[in-house]
Amino acid sequence: MFKKVLIANRGEIALRVLQACRELGVQTVAVHSTADRDSLHVVYADEDVCIGPPASTDSYLDISRLIAAAEITGADAVHPGYGFLAENAHFAEVLAECNIAWIGPSPEVIRRMGDKSRARETARAAGVPVLPGSKDALPNAAAALELAREVGFPVILKASAGGGGRGMRIVKQEEDLEKMFRTASEEASKAFGDGSVYLEKYLTAPRHIEFQVFGDQHGNVIHLGERECSVQRRHQKLLEESPSPALTPQLRAEMGDAAVRLAKAVDYVNAGTIEFLLDEDGSFYFMEMNTRIQVEHPVTEMVTGVDLVRWQLLVAAGAELTVPSGLEPRGHAIECRINAEHPEKFTPSPGCLETFHLPGGPGVRVDTHGYEDYIVPPYYDSLVSKLIVHAGSRPEAIARMQRALEFFVVEGIHTTIPLHQKILQDPEFVAGQITTRFMEGFAERRAQRAAAAEAAEKEG
Repeated sequence: MFKKVLIANRGEIALRVLQACRELGVQTVAVHSTADRDSLHVVYADEDVCIGPPASTDSYLDISRLIAAAEITGADAVHPGYGFLAENAHFAEVLAECNIAWIGPSPEVIRRMGDKSRARETARAAGVPVLPGSKDALPNAAAALELAREVGFPVILKASAGGGGRGMRIVKQEEDLEKMFRTASEEASKAFGDGSVYLEKYLTAPRHIEFQVFGDQHGNVIHLGERECSVQRRHQKLLEESPSPALTPQLRAEMGDAAVRLAKAVDYVNAGTIEFLLDEDGSFYFMEMNTRIQVEHPVTEMVTGVDLVRWQLLVAAGAELTVPSGLEPRGHAIECRINAEHPEKFTPSPGCLETFHLPGGPGVRVDTHGYEDYIVPPYYDSLVSKLIVHAGSRPEAIARMQRALEFFVVEGIHTTIPLHQKILQDPEFVAGQITTRFMEGFAERRAQRAAAAEAAEKEG
């Protein structure tokens, strides 16, 4: 096992990695910008190093500063968390040149699966269904238009090198394609330094289902079930759950086998996620692979009892996957992302956590770097905490999450807690009838139901 791990990240994921290291007896190094000097991961780490000013380009994304921090402290491994440099193949290569272990897949796999068009071809070659679309990045809008006519509108343009909704545009008709192509390419170039885009057939109302995969250095690859991630706003996930209410045992087996087959095709090592779109007719298609731990990994941990971050550390150190006998998901888990945002306007809401009372009780977990009087900085992702619950069934998990949200008290800033409370009360969500378009018109549907209820009350 490693002696000292540098955590090249911030916030709740940095604290989560630190906790796993502490249980394994591994020393930790926290890096932080000047804006994060009071964050909990800095407080609890064995050592900490300031790596620059608030701007992430001058701190958490500065490879030279991270390498210097690792060398100064004698760290023999780096865990990148998610976001920032977690899927940066160059960072992994530089670490290898400095004889510092990378807790993640190989640089070659990161590059291969990080390029969306190459990943599609890899999936196709492995016999995993992919949506009709371009095999490679498209050279220009004219080529995109020709292909769009062939596969049929609507189509979606996606950044080859990105994710998170950036560099992504839905095109419903021919006359919009040229403008959308240009916009997607420009956005991708600014966000990822690569303006190339590819095209796929657009499914109008799919579900977003992802499978947690894990591989070791001895050729073993497994999956640990799926997560339903369809509740999204502008391609950003709001709430995740496991298992998906849409999957039958047969469909789960088919999708899980496809996920493992693809991971084996690239000799995948460490934690990864294979993301699928599930159509209304039960057909599923490969969307992308995330070559890192996911924000929503706790829902898988809750239903399997597996510590995925601990597994990451052990596998990176050369251990063989030891799968507990009878590893089958138990019960149901839901995660709500609590962001420092206005729950209706979705505008950022940084500031002081004047009150920060965390819920507890059976089956409740909170992953957070926040505490009372902590200042949520305006420079980074707005995630303040992740609230996760586990119960024996989906209805019980929904009830438990509603209770936990009610007992989660935050004052001083706006959060998305009220939004999650409304989502959990929505009849479509309760019935499990959710797609990636669930949040479209969400407020209007609530208003219509309220008006109908008011009218019925007056008539009564």
